[in-house]
Amino acid sequence: MKLVVLDGYTLNPGDLSWKNLEEIGDLTVYDRTALDSKSILENIGDAEIIFTNKTPISKAVIEKAPQLKYIGVLATGYNIIDVDAAKKQGVVVCNVPSYSTKSVAQFTMALLLEMCHHVGNHNLAVQNGDWSKSPDFSFWNYPLIELEGKTMGIIGFGSIGQATAKIAQAFGLNIITYSRTKHPELETETCKYVSLESLFEQSDFISLHCPLSEETQGIINKNNIDKMKDGVMIINTSRGPLIHEEDLKNALNSGKVAGTAVDVVSEEPIKTNNPLLDAKNCMITPHIAWAPKEARMRLMDTAVKNIEAFIAGNPINVVNK
Repeated sequence: MKLVVLDGYTLNPGDLSWKNLEEIGDLTVYDRTALDSKSILENIGDAEIIFTNKTPISKAVIEKAPQLKYIGVLATGYNIIDVDAAKKQGVVVCNVPSYSTKSVAQFTMALLLEMCHHVGNHNLAVQNGDWSKSPDFSFWNYPLIELEGKTMGIIGFGSIGQATAKIAQAFGLNIITYSRTKHPELETETCKYVSLESLFEQSDFISLHCPLSEETQGIINKNNIDKMKDGVMIINTSRGPLIHEEDLKNALNSGKVAGTAVDVVSEEPIKTNNPLLDAKNCMITPHIAWAPKEARMRLMDTAVKNIEAFIAGNPINVVNK
């Protein structure tokens, strides 16, 4: 049995092992695969089992690889695969859910704390000699914000949204959330479901944890930003297209939005003409919330369990049933 990993580098840049997959069959791992169909098909070759993180598997690719039986997604999102075409061809597609919940929630709070304290910039100021030259024992270059008693609006209250809320409440934040699915048992004195409009109006901080859909694409746009408090801060560790980036840039540059921290953008890697690169008070990180070693180990372990279950005839985490 031949197995191919099309783009293994981001999951395993060298600090993990492919050993468990090697024990299943004849494994070939490509760090990266060019995104054109010809290159993808060349790397797939005659493999029956393939794994992909962000390499797209289109209908054309699936139809030209008749030996293909299984596509393992080395991620939770699977929009890069034509799952309908795979189902039609009898190809099972499995993803890896929930591996990064704790990591993304932790990173969300790291972004929030950085916006509130600008730790990196103040460290840089000290390293550049600004403290040594200061006439005072203490100085700050940015406003410093205390979280206690303020309100965080969380859009999307699945596992990551809930994990983020739990940490945020430990900092004294009140949580309001808007979600397609409601779990009334999760409501407390400091955590309430509200309408989307109420969330925009009441939140001091807004954190995005919803999936990308027709309903949520561009949910952060001029119309909705106008409903927000002056000085609101926005965090996105979910999907880049949730934000209309030009509208957010304008809101940042006008001061309507006091700060933004995003780990995802509309096109990745980020393009040099991305509007957020010209925005004030905008922090951008390169899609790393998911990537602590512990989370990647969970991803790898689940990917192996998925393929073992498939071979045993009882596939799990199937997304194209």
